[in-house]
Amino acid sequence: MTLPLRAQEECRYDLISLGETMVRLSPPGHGRIEFADQLEVWVGGGEYNVAYALSRLGLRTGWVGGLVDNPVGRIVLRHARGMGVDCGYAPVMKYDGVGRECRMGLNFTEVGAGPRASVTLYDRGHSATSKMKVSDVDWEKLFRRDGVRWLHTGGIFTCLSENTREIAAHVLKLAKETGTMVSYDLNFRSKLWSSEEAIATTRPLAQYIDCLIGNEEDFQAVLGYEIEGVDDNLSALPIESYKSMVRKVAGDYPNLKIIGTTLREVVSATVNNWSAILYDAAADQFYKGPEFEGMEIEDRVGGGDGFASGFAFAFLNGYSAQEAVNLGTAHGAMLQTTRGDTSQINLTELLHVAKGGSARINR
Repeated sequence: MTLPLRAQEECRYDLISLGETMVRLSPPGHGRIEFADQLEVWVGGGEYNVAYALSRLGLRTGWVGGLVDNPVGRIVLRHARGMGVDCGYAPVMKYDGVGRECRMGLNFTEVGAGPRASVTLYDRGHSATSKMKVSDVDWEKLFRRDGVRWLHTGGIFTCLSENTREIAAHVLKLAKETGTMVSYDLNFRSKLWSSEEAIATTRPLAQYIDCLIGNEEDFQAVLGYEIEGVDDNLSALPIESYKSMVRKVAGDYPNLKIIGTTLREVVSATVNNWSAILYDAAADQFYKGPEFEGMEIEDRVGGGDGFASGFAFAFLNGYSAQEAVNLGTAHGAMLQTTRGDTSQINLTELLHVAKGGSARINR
């Protein structure tokens, strides 16, 4: 299948991500935050990770989110610029010396091992992104004059504040008007808002979305769809029941072209079974990615963003739906083999694994 994308030559950006980027602090290895005497510094955010990965794969990307004019803000700026992610539209806010007005969000993340799960502790209140206003960015210039082929955002950005909800509604509508493809990762975060708030906010936005991404919990908590045969702990996913739910979502929102989800079975914090499914609404066809059984994980954070960036890369380059889910699944898997939230995978490696290549030493 092909998606109705804006021509590359008429757009400055292949993809723009809209969302919050945080500085992540993690104990080395699989250490505990409580006992750490040093912390690794990483950069990441659900939407940002997609722009970063696609820039690494050779596309022209940008990120829009709040920055603060202090050294912590410059950590994010340096990280983005180092991979060629344009931050020219990201508003930079004045630092008041203590962070009362705005600050860069932080998260403290433990990488789990064996039966001990990974844990993320947020420290992101009053963040620069949550304080953004519609008027902080010249959206008309970005979408109409510069041109954007693909916009990626999602529930993490939308849930931050009333301001970000207003921005999401404005930007998704403008993207639709200008022919920009829109992908939206439902990404429910129970620590940041309730299911009731998520449903009330997201359902009106769904009419502007082309590619919807989410797992079984996301569809329940953010859009209010139930999957038959799933228990409260979401311990197993009956695929046929999931497919029935996806078809219902597509029927309710005929603007949706693609619906994708990752399939993760947690054996332990360091071993998962991993795959993904992509649904082509026009053809009423499901495509399944390769299965990574017993996948050894270095750091699970960002796997879903790896999937989203892999299939966006595929469609932006004219690949088929089957190739798209293969690339998305492989990229999500490979991203989890390295530390940090963002991709360290190059295009040659990705294409090798997506085509079924082995992990034999390359020399």
